[in-house]
Amino acid sequence: MYTVNQLGKMYDLSRSTLLYYDKIGLLKPSARSEANYRLYSNNDLKKMEKIATYREAGLSLESIADILNSDDTNSTTILEQRLHNLNSEISELRKQQQLVVELLGKDSLVRTTKIMNKEQWVNILRSSGMDEDDMHRWHREFERDLPEVHQDFLESLGCSPEEVSSIRKWSQ
Repeated sequence: MYTVNQLGKMYDLSRSTLLYYDKIGLLKPSARSEANYRLYSNNDLKKMEKIATYREAGLSLESIADILNSDDTNSTTILEQRLHNLNSEISELRKQQQLVVELLGKDSLVRTTKIMNKEQWVNILRSSGMDEDDMHRWHREFERDLPEVHQDFLESLGCSPEEVSSIRKWSQ
């Protein structure tokens, strides 16, 4: 059996966090000591491991409780929704990143920033020996196999919505 402090040290959580988890019913201790201290079992430890993993994935405590108290179908739905939200957040962050670089107006900064624009990508493809037909084939395969990822990739290069639409139609 583990005390609140021992469990907290294992997961780098404060005592108040574990007390809050108990209060909301997320992680209830399996037992109490004679002095009425909370005691956690190995099963509680396994549950805490799941909670920590889901927290690391950015899930809310409410979502974690839903997952722990539901079947696999509901868990999958919750995780798929989190993935969808992450994809949206990443897309928005890319747009913000591109806008900040544009506002700064420094070409040298583009080399040190973890972004690539369309021109840089095309230059890399051409440098590797690809011509227009090769690039068309590349886009066609990308669009056929992973259409959503293809769109995301084009957006990450800073292509406008109109250009993304045009490239995707060209790729079909």
